[in-house]
Amino acid sequence: MSTTQHRIGIVGARGHTGAELIRLVASHPALELVFVSSRELDGQRVADNVPGFEGELRYASLDPEAVAAQGADVVVLALPNGKAAPYVEAIDKAKPDTLIVDLSADYRFDERWYYGLPELTRQRWRGEKRISNPGCYATAVQLSIAPLKDLLAAPPVSFGVSGYSGAGTTPSDRNDPEKLRDNLMPYSLTGHMHEKEASRHLGVPVEFMPHVAPHFRGLTVTTNLYLARPVKREDIVNRFHGAYDGEKLVHVQDEAPWVSQIAHKHHVDIGGFAVSSDGKRVVVVATLDNLLKGAATQAMQNINRAIGVDEYTAIPV
Repeated sequence: MSTTQHRIGIVGARGHTGAELIRLVASHPALELVFVSSRELDGQRVADNVPGFEGELRYASLDPEAVAAQGADVVVLALPNGKAAPYVEAIDKAKPDTLIVDLSADYRFDERWYYGLPELTRQRWRGEKRISNPGCYATAVQLSIAPLKDLLAAPPVSFGVSGYSGAGTTPSDRNDPEKLRDNLMPYSLTGHMHEKEASRHLGVPVEFMPHVAPHFRGLTVTTNLYLARPVKREDIVNRFHGAYDGEKLVHVQDEAPWVSQIAHKHHVDIGGFAVSSDGKRVVVVATLDNLLKGAATQAMQNINRAIGVDEYTAIPV
């Protein structure tokens, strides 16, 4: 096992995901956090903003050239969609062998970037130093459908409900607790980014309808799948166990999982497996913490594999 220290920096560290990443890096034996970039928190101590982090490291407001000049071995981009390219270009020029993990959607459709959903794409990694981290909903949707992909009679339909941490820290209706109280907010009901992403990487069209709920973290995806032939529930459950029983971060259970039980956990729960009386329709329910397996934990899996340590290093399994 490699015990080399790898210097890591995080860009966009103010967000909810940035804080989770900082916590994971802090407990990692092979990673040293050397910079955290945030315009809003410039000059503040990380320890004062991230409970559990110790040390004197301070946030800095770094432009793309300044990030590249840090010379880190690993850079995580935790920025809103559409903001990654200048940082990638600057790092490409200054230190092209830097490992870049991008948490936005910007490179999820780029063939030159490895799409890192380890449970489904682990075998496709060829040592790429450019890794696109999957979307939170797209992770749950794909894991719900993949074991049944060869049986589909129609595009699966996924109904998603997420806590408002998924709407980020920039104020909007979708992360305003007052407007969300006793409410459910539908949005992007066709053509959502994660619909396109899941469809592309599964290789089958998926229809997805997201909603924001009043809870803070965790998402639920309920997926309806029409099957080309009748299938027994037991055979469906066996397919999911066959696909995921070797996976530390995917737990297959009999009952439909509850989102209240997944907050602060690093894995995905998948269950339900309700089958219609004719055996040609099944409903699968998946839950995950959108800030962890939907973002920071998955990024850590990808970083660990790329730096040559055990995939689950620093991830509480």
